[in-house]
Amino acid sequence: MVHSQPELKKLFFKLTGLFCSYLTWALGIILTSSRSWRVWEFDSNIVPVVFIGLWDVFFSQSFNISGSMVEVPMYCKMNGSWHIADEIWYGQDLILLANFMTSIALIFSSLALFIGWIHAPYPDFLQSSYNASAFFLFLSSSCTTITVSWNFAMDFYGKTTFTFPPSFPIKKEMLRKKRFTYMFPLGITTAILSLISATMFFCEMCSLKHWNQVKPMAAGKCSKEKV
Repeated sequence: MVHSQPELKKLFFKLTGLFCSYLTWALGIILTSSRSWRVWEFDSNIVPVVFIGLWDVFFSQSFNISGSMVEVPMYCKMNGSWHIADEIWYGQDLILLANFMTSIALIFSSLALFIGWIHAPYPDFLQSSYNASAFFLFLSSSCTTITVSWNFAMDFYGKTTFTFPPSFPIKKEMLRKKRFTYMFPLGITTAILSLISATMFFCEMCSLKHWNQVKPMAAGKCSKEKV
């Protein structure tokens, strides 16, 4: 199958958009499963550091066993006994929604790329697929940006209402320092990649729309010349 230089250029942009979409999806999974949305240091020898995710909390607790201090990894799932802040509560739904929309965009864009590669005669379907991919990726980027920015702002510049349950080994009042983690830059990077993919698919959609309008005009002109 031979492709002209303009076709190869368009194929490169479509493959780049698809690659960025897959990368966005992978980074979204990392954001969802990470326990480093907030890393708090405490003035305590028992639990010095707590890693807070969107659904669970991880920390190492020191126990005195036979006269020696032993650190034991501990894992806590957030439930009704926790006072979960709004930025975390709504962030759970927003980040899941972002991943879901990215997955839908991947399905549409992958199918559109395959149909375009085999030159199947479905221009309207291709246009709709790229349009849907761009739309869902744009929404995914917005959800991701809101989630990471809201959590970052409330953690460092606002007054978060997040508190530990009474059974937790330390109290929030013992908080000494908040660490800057990779979550905010990773989230912004994910959102930017999603926007790049959306832009490329939107441009491809516009190109197909223009081609669908020009092609009938060219065909009509050729038929008139033959007459």
